[in-house]
Amino acid sequence: MGSDLAYPEERPAREVSVDPFYLDRHPVTNEQFAAFVQATSYVTTAQIAPRAEDYPGADPAMLYAGSAVFMPQAGPVPLNDPFRWWSFVPGACWHSPAGPGSTVEGLEDHPVLHVSWSDASAYALWAGKRLPTEAEWEFAARGGLARAAFAWGDELAPEGRMLANYWQGRFPHENTLEDGFLRTSPVATYPANGHGLYDMIGNAWEWTQDWYSERLEGAQKAKPHSCCIVSNPRGGSEEESRRFNAPGEIHGRKVLKGGSHLCAESYCRRYRPAARYAQTIDSSTSHISFRCARDAT
Repeated sequence: MGSDLAYPEERPAREVSVDPFYLDRHPVTNEQFAAFVQATSYVTTAQIAPRAEDYPGADPAMLYAGSAVFMPQAGPVPLNDPFRWWSFVPGACWHSPAGPGSTVEGLEDHPVLHVSWSDASAYALWAGKRLPTEAEWEFAARGGLARAAFAWGDELAPEGRMLANYWQGRFPHENTLEDGFLRTSPVATYPANGHGLYDMIGNAWEWTQDWYSERLEGAQKAKPHSCCIVSNPRGGSEEESRRFNAPGEIHGRKVLKGGSHLCAESYCRRYRPAARYAQTIDSSTSHISFRCARDAT
């Protein structure tokens, strides 16, 4: 689990174990999520206006229902300012991914987007499942290739073949579309990994159960020939996940895995099993989805 060769938050590479479990073959689709909403009348986080008491100091004019949508740029922009390409769009939600007037018609087999961690957890409970832990997700994504860089080996595009939906070209203004998609792609468009799982890399980020922590469980056992292997490692505490980014932050952060169609060689090389990212649980965006797991016993 993890890597010594990429981003600091992935270090150190370490050996862990997980108990047997099942994982959905692909992310939850718009069609599947629609069935959940129809059966339960569930309303997602993006469809509810934030309460002022939950966001002290926020501009009241900004407290409206909506979600974050990626906006391609016309030319190069500084890569240290994500607000250049992200916009909070009123009315954007799972069934209107670009805001009012947009629809998921024709996208029924694409990953559902604009879902918060609570939305993903609610779906999993309804389905009789749960969200995977970070360790489970990474084990599944590797497809039996314990130390490979990607879910299929060590080459991103072997012999020029596109094996996942990620950004080709200069982000965020030039996408050469070698993979055929500007945004999400239908699930299972690309070959499955060694465990028969699709879209573990790219397309859309996926929520996990774990609170984000920079103190990785099992890291102290990462020395070669260690006698002890941590079993079923978990993340830190909710409080620690808040401290990670800003002391006093109201919402904790969960671990996202897998990268998305916006990951690029020129910007964010997180389309790898070892990659991880911290996201506040109230967040929903046009590049975050999820899949479900359940215990094998």
